[in-house]
Amino acid sequence: MTCNTALLISLLVLALSQTSHAGTIATYWGQNGFEGTLQEACDTGIYDYINIAFLIKFGGGQTPELNLAGHCDPPSGTCVVFGEQITYCQDQGIKVLLSLGGSAGNYSLTSQDDAQTVADYLWTTFLGGRTSAGPLGDATLDGIDFDIELGSNLYYDDLATYLKAKSQSVYLSAAPQCPYPDYYMGDAIATGLFDNVWVQFYNNPPCQYSSGNVGNLISSWNIWTSNVVAGNISLGLPAAEAAAPSGGYIPADTLISDVLPVINESSKYGGVMLWYRYYDLLTGYGASIKSYVLRDKKLVYSS
Repeated sequence: MTCNTALLISLLVLALSQTSHAGTIATYWGQNGFEGTLQEACDTGIYDYINIAFLIKFGGGQTPELNLAGHCDPPSGTCVVFGEQITYCQDQGIKVLLSLGGSAGNYSLTSQDDAQTVADYLWTTFLGGRTSAGPLGDATLDGIDFDIELGSNLYYDDLATYLKAKSQSVYLSAAPQCPYPDYYMGDAIATGLFDNVWVQFYNNPPCQYSSGNVGNLISSWNIWTSNVVAGNISLGLPAAEAAAPSGGYIPADTLISDVLPVINESSKYGGVMLWYRYYDLLTGYGASIKSYVLRDKKLVYSS
């Protein structure tokens, strides 16, 4: 190897480390009994993050309630079967989070003290403070996802703060709607404590893809990446047209040719979040875009 060749390789490695933004794929699992097991989802090799959905009741002194559709019955304790599967996924390098909220349920935070109480519950039941088996067995989850779409928008910034105070290793993600700022999650996201923000660019006509037009989506993406302090910002998409009744589905070839090359120019590019595992299982959407989502920014060679 000549000195010039060695120098060129060194410069290319340096350039890659400074300008490349590899993406990841996240999905939600737990809302359809026909989507297969958690372990099966992890065995696909598609996902880097899986959000177990949802904790549909919490706050205001309520007893928290987990809903995993047809997968198990939390009150009778049958969801503990997923403890081993969670650990299995984590052993594959996949982060597994518990998602709070969703579009149905009964949840809200009534005060800072209430936020602290919920943070304590999450820490001792699902996270690093767990000392006995919880609703999901003996597994310790990697973090908490905020998918807040109902009720009050207050005190979620406090909840995020209290969770990170438990341990900086608690991974926090949020799934706001694409109109900026998100009504429910705006204050929480503004704390800068979230490791990943997967913005829902679907069921939101003003800022989603529509009929070959990527302009509204790209404009909204630029607003989010310009204003939000977060480790990563990801593009939240439906994995099938049926997954988003109000639109936003992007055909895979359009995503690959017209969207990903633009959004991965951002230093905050985190990849794609797919709603949700059931539809991805039906369509194979995640598998079809995986290599393109992961692709780093193209190196530019100059003499």
